[in-house]
Amino acid sequence: MSLLELIKQPRTIDETALDAELLLDLTLKHFYDGGVLDLHQLADRMALTGNLLEGILATLRKDSRIEVLAAKENSAGVRYQLTELGRAEAKNAYLRSGYIGRAPITIEHYRQLVEAQSVFNCTVSKEQLKDAFADVVIEDHLFDQLGPALHSGRAIMIYGPAGSGKTYICKRLARCLGGPVHLPYAIAVGREIIQFFDPLIHVPVYQISEKVGYHFETRTDQRLILCERPVAISGGELTMDRLELRYDPVTRLNHAPIQLKTNNGIYIVDDMGRQRMPPIELLNRWIVPMEEHLDYLTVGTGQHFPVPFDTVLVFSSNLHPLELADEAYLRRLGYKIHFTDITKEQFTLIWGDVCRDRAVTVEDGVLDCVFELYDRTKRPFLPCQPRDLIGLGLDMAAFKNNRGRLSQENIRLAWDTYFIEI
Repeated sequence: MSLLELIKQPRTIDETALDAELLLDLTLKHFYDGGVLDLHQLADRMALTGNLLEGILATLRKDSRIEVLAAKENSAGVRYQLTELGRAEAKNAYLRSGYIGRAPITIEHYRQLVEAQSVFNCTVSKEQLKDAFADVVIEDHLFDQLGPALHSGRAIMIYGPAGSGKTYICKRLARCLGGPVHLPYAIAVGREIIQFFDPLIHVPVYQISEKVGYHFETRTDQRLILCERPVAISGGELTMDRLELRYDPVTRLNHAPIQLKTNNGIYIVDDMGRQRMPPIELLNRWIVPMEEHLDYLTVGTGQHFPVPFDTVLVFSSNLHPLELADEAYLRRLGYKIHFTDITKEQFTLIWGDVCRDRAVTVEDGVLDCVFELYDRTKRPFLPCQPRDLIGLGLDMAAFKNNRGRLSQENIRLAWDTYFIEI
């Protein structure tokens, strides 16, 4: 099925493929939450067409669960409210599920949507990759490694010292994954609803253009939202339970795991080896998803079901890969990319970029002073250091009422604050 067909607004209950009782329960909860609603207000809440909802309302009226009220000046036609029977059933619906929002799409619909927008359908040339990193100082050989890895469908291990730009570069890779994608607010597995949309990961795109394949004469399914390709990062706080479907007994909501939210995008497991569980335990969690591009989740009823695993999975670590797993396991990852320190010339370029971006006035001899400190301490140059040292130096200047100016005295103070002498 084409993407245009998958994002087309459903006109009947059958076209949604959702369980009819699920829709009835959701409608009752909206009335319980919103009180008196007209058809237009209910359609906005549930992201369904008026024609579709009229069938649901007819069923609820027939069963005496809602009643009709006369229209008001500010309402679009007649209004509806729950009867006593309807309020009782709405409360029971809340006990079964605390979800109240836009109607979900089915898990099968979601699988097809992910496939149609697969992150691995796109390819990127070295020139395109360079364009995406035009304002970033990066070793040329990394383009030859990152480009093929990005759309290979295989997991990537990136390792190197802290501050070598691993996480920053990985986040920028999302620019090369293709255009925006349509994502659901929620997904239904039978009568269970999973909260999917996460504003911390999913960034809506409000300017829709023809180049993303959208046709204005075709109304898009309002249960979907057009977003940038998702990017998520988990660090040392990652625990195994965040990779499973989580049920909150207080809100009675099912929350999608983080890797499901990053389908059609990129998921970076940062600081690999710093999590509370052994690295191999975390790596073993990914064996099936990496090899089959499928993950398996379980809802509270015990139903076990497959979901797509269509994400660029990146493991980033300050440790050597052999400290995380043996060679047999590392072969499964496919791409191991080593980030190293940078040259003096690259450090100078980054320094200049940061000073221009922050409109810094740099006094004579400041950069020479920085290089003297590096020579004296034999420290390697790392991409994060120009930004950090300049930031600290500007803090010192502001404290001395000399905001925006970088002096040798302040950069020495910044150095002593930033680095720990060995």
